[in-house]
Amino acid sequence: MKTYISSLIVAVMLLSGCSSVPLTGRRQVLLVPESEVLSASLTQYNDYIQHAKLSTDKAGTEKVVRVGKRIAAATKAYMKSHGLADEVKNFSWEFNLVADNQVNAFCMPGGKIMVYEGLLKLTSTDDELAVVIGHEVAHAVAKHSNERMSQQVLAQYGSAVLSTAVRGSSAATQAVAGTVYGLGAQYGVMLPYSQKHELEADHLGLIFMAMAGYNPDASVTFWEKMAAQGKASPEFTSTHPSDANRIAEIKKYLPEARQYMPKQ
Repeated sequence: MKTYISSLIVAVMLLSGCSSVPLTGRRQVLLVPESEVLSASLTQYNDYIQHAKLSTDKAGTEKVVRVGKRIAAATKAYMKSHGLADEVKNFSWEFNLVADNQVNAFCMPGGKIMVYEGLLKLTSTDDELAVVIGHEVAHAVAKHSNERMSQQVLAQYGSAVLSTAVRGSSAATQAVAGTVYGLGAQYGVMLPYSQKHELEADHLGLIFMAMAGYNPDASVTFWEKMAAQGKASPEFTSTHPSDANRIAEIKKYLPEARQYMPKQ
């Protein structure tokens, strides 16, 4: 009987925690209050920004900020026009260029996006940079970090005590926040997004960059450049899709993304 009641409670909680990703409509379970995700993210971001070496490349920094703000504005406008303004009302977008030769970028919940100088070598145009920033904006809007945290809460606490863990969600958040990608930045152990999240961010990112007036076709050339950087790890050993699979999926998304380009 206790097991049945416990399972029933968990089922009710999972149903009440269900949400849908904008545009894709994929159902997801978000057990951690968004306010706590954003609070944990801001704490980690403030710690990171105090130690990070920001770029002195003025032109590169202006490029990152210009493209980032344009995509964020277009995304916000879309969310508002579709009755989803509350989903991003507490976001505070920031776009930074870091003095680091890594070919990398990341986004923390709430819209704190970091681009590394090494990535600018592969993004010769604003359209190509928009591929990356659109992808990172998509992670934030789709609340992938919250979803990963919720998965960790489920795994760590188990169904028997899930109701207790989430009821005292501050403790649950603290227990998993340091291991979730997008919260820990370069500190501690990061839990990367799943392949499902990566491909979904590619999909949404193309749409968001198109809304902002950037050409989504640049995504193919960008990822071809990425693939040419070196031999990728086999897909089954990584949570990121293989370059070949990623490009193939992106090509499927392009016709839809093009429809969101502003009419001339």
